[in-house]
Amino acid sequence: MFGYRVPAPDEAMLISGGRRGLGGAPFRVVTGHGKFVPPVFRKTRFLTLAMCEAEVAETCVTKQGIALSVTAVIAFKVGNDHESIVNAGQRFLSDQDQMSVLTGRIFAGHLRSIIGSMTVEEIVTERQKLATEVLETSKTEMAKIGLTVDSLQIQSIDDGATGYIEAMSAPHKAAIQRQAQIAQAQATQASAEAQQAAARNQAEYARQTAVVQAQYNAEVDRAQAQSAQAGPLAQAHAQQEVLAAQTELALRQAELRQQQLVAEIVKPAEAEAERIRVLAVADAERMRIQAAAAASHDRVALDRMLIDQLPLIVKEAAGGLAGANVNVLNGADGLSEIAAGLVSQGLTILDSVRKNLAGDGPAESNGEIALRGQVGPNDRRGGTSSDGPVPID
Repeated sequence: MFGYRVPAPDEAMLISGGRRGLGGAPFRVVTGHGKFVPPVFRKTRFLTLAMCEAEVAETCVTKQGIALSVTAVIAFKVGNDHESIVNAGQRFLSDQDQMSVLTGRIFAGHLRSIIGSMTVEEIVTERQKLATEVLETSKTEMAKIGLTVDSLQIQSIDDGATGYIEAMSAPHKAAIQRQAQIAQAQATQASAEAQQAAARNQAEYARQTAVVQAQYNAEVDRAQAQSAQAGPLAQAHAQQEVLAAQTELALRQAELRQQQLVAEIVKPAEAEAERIRVLAVADAERMRIQAAAAASHDRVALDRMLIDQLPLIVKEAAGGLAGANVNVLNGADGLSEIAAGLVSQGLTILDSVRKNLAGDGPAESNGEIALRGQVGPNDRRGGTSSDGPVPID
């Protein structure tokens, strides 16, 4: 629309003509919105509110009398408030580039003043303190011309050919170089130690690998040897078991043969020897009886008959023993007991007959006594005679 003006976001529109602005300003200030400006009767101008920059390169003398070349950069702009815009508009509206020139000159004067009260060491080591003091001292002056400073940066400080700053830094350089050398030596030592440790680890790993490989090879060889010996060992064990079985069989056969020899040879021989001994005892007893009978003239005939019958009884009993299957518990002693029992029975019969003939029992004829004294074939194995059983112990 004709006559309607709108300022940019970073501009302030100044309208002159007509009534005055706020606070008696010679113009009205419009920011952030448009305004209808009648032509011919009103005049419109624009003031930038954007960020501006000013550089300062100044030679300053310190408190110690040492000249320093200081370079600084100032970032500033017109204030956003109405008063700052009016102040800046009245001073810089016709030539807005003068804001940077004037700002640089203002800060150069304050920079020389502040550096003149400080030593080189303070300036070098406390740059932020220098910038803060310069900003504080220039704030009021900058506000009068409608400008605000956002930042001040000291870019460089140079003492020229005096070499003061370099001499001041020499101890620090030496200390830094010494620390650097120490650090380098430590790093070299650490590197050497690391390499040695790595070499030791590699050697240890190689040793362990060799040991494990040797153990593995030994196990493989042992397994192969055991596998190779398994067949012969199994065969040897089998042969050993066969020999053990054969030995046991031979022992059993020997025991069986011994028992057979005892049953076939030893026992019959012992029985035959006992029979012969019994016959010898009977003959001896017969001879004793004959001797006794010879002394007794009135019993000669009877004793003769009994003497003739006694060997027959004993002989028959001994013949029965020779062919009988008699279990003898105590060997030759048992056979002796059997034989002695037979002889004892014969003597008992003989004594009984004698007592009867002497009158101790009922009278019997000589024929009956002779009949009772005989032992028949059926009485050889414990049979009965006419008077009853004849016990065999």
